[in-house]
Amino acid sequence: MEIDPLDAIEADAPSGDARKHRWLNSAVAITVALLATFMGICKVKDDNIVQAMQQAQADKLDHWQFYQARNIREEVAKSTLVLLRLQQLTAPEISKSAIDQQIQQYEILAKDQALKKLELKDQAEKDQANYDALNFRDDQFDLSDAAIAIAISLLAVASLTQLPWLYLLALAPSTFGVFMGAAGLAGWALHPDFLIKLLS
Repeated sequence: MEIDPLDAIEADAPSGDARKHRWLNSAVAITVALLATFMGICKVKDDNIVQAMQQAQADKLDHWQFYQARNIREEVAKSTLVLLRLQQLTAPEISKSAIDQQIQQYEILAKDQALKKLELKDQAEKDQANYDALNFRDDQFDLSDAAIAIAISLLAVASLTQLPWLYLLALAPSTFGVFMGAAGLAGWALHPDFLIKLLS
C-alpha cells in the first residue's frame, strides 16, 4: 500500500470555517497584549493612590487625636478658671491680684487651645475630603481591573472556540475597562455609583 503525501497535506489543511476565522487568534493575542499593558499602567497608578489614601487616613486619625488632646487641655483650663473665680470670691484682698494673674493666664490658655482645636478639626476634615477624592479614583481603577479581567476571560474562550461573536462581545467590557482606567488616570469625574454600590 502506497502513501500519497498529498493526502496528508489535505488532512492538515484548515477547514473552511477555520480559514474564514484565521484572523481571530491574531486579533485575540493583540487585544490581550494591549489590555494587559494598559492594566499594568493602571495598576501602578492605583497602587500609588492606595498609598496616598493610607497616608490621608493616618493624617486624619493623627489630627483627630491631637484635636481630642487640645479639647482635654481646653476643658482642664476652663475647669481651673471656674475654681480660680470661685476662690477669688472668698480670697483676702492681698491674694486677689495673684489670682487675677492666674485667671488671665488660664483664659489665654483656654482660648489658645480652642483655636488650635478648630485648626486641627479643619485639617482632619481636609484629610477626609482628600481620602474621599482618592477613593473616588481608586473605585475607577477597581472597575477597570474587573472589566478588563472579564474581557480577557472572554477573549480566551473566543480563541479556544473560534467564535468571532464572542470576540466582539469581549470588546464591550474591554472598552468599559479602558474608559474607566482612562478616567482614573486623567482624573475625570466619572463614577457609576450604582455599580460601585453593587460591588461594595
